[in-house]
Amino acid sequence: MGMWKLRCQNRARILTLGPMRHESALLNVIDVEATCWDGQPPPGSVNEIIEIGLTVVDVSARRRVSRHRVLVRPVRSAVSDFCTELTGLTQAEVERGVTFAEACRILVEEHEAGRRPWASWGEYDRRQFARQSQADGVAYPFGYPTERTHTNAKAVFAAAYGLRRKPGMGHALQIAGLPLEGRHHRGEDDAWNIAALVLDLLGRGAWPVTATVV
Repeated sequence: MGMWKLRCQNRARILTLGPMRHESALLNVIDVEATCWDGQPPPGSVNEIIEIGLTVVDVSARRRVSRHRVLVRPVRSAVSDFCTELTGLTQAEVERGVTFAEACRILVEEHEAGRRPWASWGEYDRRQFARQSQADGVAYPFGYPTERTHTNAKAVFAAAYGLRRKPGMGHALQIAGLPLEGRHHRGEDDAWNIAALVLDLLGRGAWPVTATVV
């Protein structure tokens, strides 16, 4: 009888010690690099995404949990010398990348882009995805409306620090007292640094609660 009672107590203890909180809310922090020129684009060329940098932030644990890079092959433009100087990316490198459609599939299937909230520094990344999705006939990976799950981290930062103007990422890092890790204008590194700014805003209680709910 005593052994049976002990087994029941152990069973109750196992049930009690199960998960005590919901699954951590994950946020995708994204930064894209696109073909660009020192001035107007050549005739027939348009800005196209050539790199997607993505850092996953565990909002509950307040830490960066992974970083990713997707190179994207442009079809209506080429990487200029100016673009290479700015980003470090070359035409030969991006030609080994995936199509834009495949990049969006990776975002959806491997990083749950259609379900997770996401953030970028400013509105450029969201608008570029929307423009290119429409131009290429590819489903927008983050769902509609395009603002539904997106947070403009630059605007949140400016409001949290009481700034009249929204700072660039590099200046924001200086204001927050954070180091620039890696190379500026490299998508993977910029996403990592923007994620650090998101964590700073979380620590200040300034990050929108709605941006962390899946």
